[in-house]
Amino acid sequence: MDHRNKTKVTEFILQGFQNDKEVEFLLFCVFLLMYMMSLIGNTMIILLVCCDYHLHSPMYFFVANLSFLEVTITSTVVPKMLANSFSLTKAISFESCLIQSFFYFLLGSTEFFILAVMSFDRYIAICHPLRYTIIMNKQMCIMLLLGSYVGAFVSVLPSSILTAPLPFCGPNVINHFFCDSAPVLMLVCADISLAELADFISSAVLLLGSLLLTGVSYTYIVITVLKIPSVQGQQKAFSTCISHLTVVTLYYGSSIFIYVRPKKGNVTDVNKFATVLNTIVTPMLNPFIYSLRNEKVKESLRYTISKYASILVNLSFHK
Repeated sequence: MDHRNKTKVTEFILQGFQNDKEVEFLLFCVFLLMYMMSLIGNTMIILLVCCDYHLHSPMYFFVANLSFLEVTITSTVVPKMLANSFSLTKAISFESCLIQSFFYFLLGSTEFFILAVMSFDRYIAICHPLRYTIIMNKQMCIMLLLGSYVGAFVSVLPSSILTAPLPFCGPNVINHFFCDSAPVLMLVCADISLAELADFISSAVLLLGSLLLTGVSYTYIVITVLKIPSVQGQQKAFSTCISHLTVVTLYYGSSIFIYVRPKKGNVTDVNKFATVLNTIVTPMLNPFIYSLRNEKVKESLRYTISKYASILVNLSFHK
C-alpha cells in the first residue's frame, strides 16, 4: 500500500472484458441486441399491465414493477459498458462510479424484496384464496412496494457510507465492466476490512433473508397444493408460480454466487460473466418468461396487437 502513488484518484478505468478488437465488437453487438430486447420486452410488459384492465391485479402490479426495475438496473450499467467498447480511455469519473454503484445495488436489492413480496402474493392467492382480495388490496400492494424500496435503501446504506470516504490514491483500474463493490474496494489505499464485512453482511442478510421468505411461502404453497384432490387442480395451481420460480432461480443463483460465497483467489473474471447473466441476460428473458408461460399476458398481447393493427389498417384505408 505504501508504494502507491499518493495522488488522489479523480477517475477510474473500466477494463471490461479485455478482448481483441474483433471479439470486443462481437460482444458489443450481442450486448446491444440483448439490451434493446430487454428494454422493449420489459416496457411492453409495463404498458400491457397499465393499459389492460384484465391485468389490474396485485400479481401483475408487481410484475410491472419488476419489469421497471429490470429497465433501470440494465440502464445503470449497460450504456456505459457499450460506450466503453469504442472508448480509448474507458474512463468513468470518481463521482459517477460511486453513483453507478449505489443505484445498481439499490435497484438490485429492491428487486429481491419484490421477488419475496411476489412469493407472498402467490402464498395468499393459493393458501387463502377467499381472503385474497381483502388482504392484497391496493393499499397493501403500495405499502409492500414502498417497503421494498425502503428496505433496499436501508440495506445498501451502511456499505455506501463506509465506502464513500475511503481514500483512493492509485492505481485506478477496475477489473470489471462497471463499478462493482469488490473490485472498487481493491483499489482503496487503506484498511478495507470493515467495508468488506459490511458488504458481505448486507449481501448475506438481503439475499438469504429474502430467499428464506420466498422458501417459506413456497413450502406452504406446496403443502396446500398437494392437498388438492385432482391432478388437474394441482397443475393449475402450480402453473401460476412457474414464471416467478424461474426468475427467482436465475436471480438468486447468480447473485449468491457473486456476492455471498467466500472470496478465494482472483474470482473477478468469473464474476464478470455471472454479472452478465444477472444484469443483461435475465432482464432480457424476464418478459419472455412471464408472457410465454402466462395465458392472460398472451391474451392481452394478442388483443393489443390486433387492436392497434386494425386501427392502422383503418387509417391507411381512409387515406
